[in-house]
Amino acid sequence: MQKISVLLPTPFSICTYFSQEKLKPGTFVLAPFGRKTLVGVVWNTPIDHSFPENKIKSILKVLDIPLFSQVNQDFVNWVAAYTLSEPGMVLKMALPISEVEKKSRKPVVFDLPDLAPSQLTFSESQKQAISFLTQQSGFHVTLLDGVTGSGKTEVYFEAIAKALEQNHQVLVLLPEITLTSAWLERFEKRFHVKPACWHSGLTPKMRRDTWNAILSGNARVIVGARSALFLPYPDLGLIVVDEEHDASYKQEDGVIYQARDMAVVRAHLGNFPIILASATPSLETFCNVLDKRYQCVQLPERFAHAALPELHIVDMRSKEKRKGYLSEPLVKEIANALSQHNQTLLFLNRRGYAPMMLCKACGEKIKCPHCSVLLTEHRHQKIMQCHHCGYTIPLPKTCPACGEKDCFVSCGPGVERIEEEVCELFPQARVQVITSDTISTPLQFETLIQKLLHKEIDILIGTQMLAKGHHFPDLTVVGIIDADFGLAGGDLRAAERTFQLLQQVSGRAGRAQKKGKTYLQTYSPENAVIKALISGDKSAFMNAEISARKLLEMPPFGRLVSIIISGKNENTTRKIAQNLIQKAPFLSGVEFLGPVQAPLYQLRGKYRYRILIKSRKNIPLQKIIRNWLYPIHIPSSINLKIDVDPYSFL
Repeated sequence: MQKISVLLPTPFSICTYFSQEKLKPGTFVLAPFGRKTLVGVVWNTPIDHSFPENKIKSILKVLDIPLFSQVNQDFVNWVAAYTLSEPGMVLKMALPISEVEKKSRKPVVFDLPDLAPSQLTFSESQKQAISFLTQQSGFHVTLLDGVTGSGKTEVYFEAIAKALEQNHQVLVLLPEITLTSAWLERFEKRFHVKPACWHSGLTPKMRRDTWNAILSGNARVIVGARSALFLPYPDLGLIVVDEEHDASYKQEDGVIYQARDMAVVRAHLGNFPIILASATPSLETFCNVLDKRYQCVQLPERFAHAALPELHIVDMRSKEKRKGYLSEPLVKEIANALSQHNQTLLFLNRRGYAPMMLCKACGEKIKCPHCSVLLTEHRHQKIMQCHHCGYTIPLPKTCPACGEKDCFVSCGPGVERIEEEVCELFPQARVQVITSDTISTPLQFETLIQKLLHKEIDILIGTQMLAKGHHFPDLTVVGIIDADFGLAGGDLRAAERTFQLLQQVSGRAGRAQKKGKTYLQTYSPENAVIKALISGDKSAFMNAEISARKLLEMPPFGRLVSIIISGKNENTTRKIAQNLIQKAPFLSGVEFLGPVQAPLYQLRGKYRYRILIKSRKNIPLQKIIRNWLYPIHIPSSINLKIDVDPYSFL
């Protein structure tokens, strides 16, 4: 009998088991764990000889599937150490299925991509980018920086073809599942096959078959959301992170990680190239290019000589320009588009009819009883809803505070209210609203895209689901209803995110040969973000952001770690948070800030306190936090969430 170390997809440490034979690290096994049987991986760590032998169990079965490679094991260990997570919870993301040994009667087969040269006629800048990207070998990070509609996807397809010629697997990460259908169509047009897809919409059978195809090497190209990064690739040779700036790459639950950054680590461990593609690069990536850590290729013009849209700023402080929520210039442009049988996109990143309802008699606002937020009015469904916990109530007829009847007024616009105004102004227009409330599956989204392409929709009203990655040849007008939304709130990246989002939305207009126009409605035309959009000078905006972050030693020029302490008992939660900060070490270059009530103080019935740790960039915060927190007993009723490099400050 041999003792082996086995990592299981649990929050516990590596377990010791007996095996009848000596097993290589990376071998998949079935092992008993309590009353369960779990799939685990033999891990390359020393045996724990302190554990009593009479309590060591034997593995149940060695699974007849390829090994979990050493690079994959190193990646699990690295991510766990960096994010201060248990390795087993990182492994769980690589084993998202319960029956890896089960064989399907008709397993999915992924055809080999057609590597014949592309039939497209590339511009000179595209040719230069392709030449650069296809010559890379070993670990290199390259930013593919191109304006919206410049053909970035077709360019990195040529890098994919090169990696496939060298018999490597390729992973393409997309920030949202809704981008997949359009991307798949373009991929199939270039390579004449469908790639393997990995996202939450797959059936259990498809997940199992795709997982096995990836592990065996049968699946050569994999496109997926951030979780696809952790799949057990035996021969990964290229990663592409599309829309690399997108905040959706940040995982906020379970193991908290930034998929773009972890993808760079995965490429480094595997010693192969990675491409980060964006029209609006993140400040972190921008700084890495400036510091020569990343390389950069640029596509400065749109594909096929299409023109960038005209940008018009509408100062909503002018009463002459403001009628309802749509300004007079925007209304005129929508009417003009309708007369020419063109399409319009109206963007407002706010679901529902109104963000709050107010009692005219006493000023009462309807709040969620479980979260520190106001309920959103959804007039079509005749409900008020919390967008954090899902709590709903019927639209109130009587004020719960003063008893007045029919006293509530809707305050502020959501997409449903914009729809109401549009239908009043243009009763003959075919109007469609798209939000996560109305579109929840890839099939629903694809149906909507086809309606747009077949000109069955005249005016589309939506949230950020439509901000990027889509090409609508007849869309000539974009109206951004509230360009100021997102600039407030004290978020470190508020200005950067708003700039990226507005530029992406603006880029939906005029992507074919038709001239496009974008109207930004704002109450703050003097804001730096709005000025940057007007000038089109992305570098000037980013350099101003860099100066501000450097001055405050904020990321990427300093480090942040957020700790959220939450629990159902308000007093207990506060005391635990205070106890933690009292035991924090005093160290040069490290500040422990808090505890304070989190901005979203109550969430899903739990009270939340925040501690923020700020340090110089070269300080090993993970080691400091381990030494500080691990000896402290935390009651099971209290949840401790550690977020290294936080994006959310709620």
